Amino acid sequence: MHIQGSVVSMNSSGHESNRAERPASGSSTLRSVIFRAAIFFGFWLVLTEAASADLAAGSAAAVAATWLSLRLMPAEDRNLHPIKLVKFVFHFLHQSIVAGTDVAFRALDPQLPLQQGFVVYRTRLPQGSKRNGFCAIMSLLPGTLPCGPAEGDDLTIHCLDVAQPVVEQLAAEETLYMQATEEAQHDG
Repeated sequence: MHIQGSVVSMNSSGHESNRAERPASGSSTLRSVIFRAAIFFGFWLVLTEAASADLAAGSAAAVAATWLSLRLMPAEDRNLHPIKLVKFVFHFLHQSIVAGTDVAFRALDPQLPLQQGFVVYRTRLPQGSKRNGFCAIMSLLPGTLPCGPAEGDDLTIHCLDVAQPVVEQLAAEETLYMQATEEAQHDG
């Protein structure tokens, strides 16, 4: 396999961090159970058009789905900061439009440079749902696609132009994401 471009490594925080995600407290678990059950039951109501004959089956399905979801993805303490989360969403939408326009111009104009390749990014997020969430966000931004783990705790990112400051942009996105989820306050 031939890889074009260069491989760049960067530690976005200046040091390594191997924190595990915090297990949920009792009240957080209860909130998660209630939230998930409400979502699953609401989904059932939408699917059945709120038919009263299906409420018992919907309740049973919501309980089963909630139990299974807690087994597959246990509850965690989440500290979302609503104002920062809204700012992050607007920033994400703006970045998506800018990056999408750039990708469209590159696709339509053969004169624009396209230096595909891989970069290695050292994330500050612990393995688990928060890192997975950040990877999902990266995959939605045109021009970057997380491809999987690199050595250690690093991530391999495919990008359309390795000459761009991809690692620095990812570090900025990660910082905003961490602020929105208040992960930054728990950094060493």
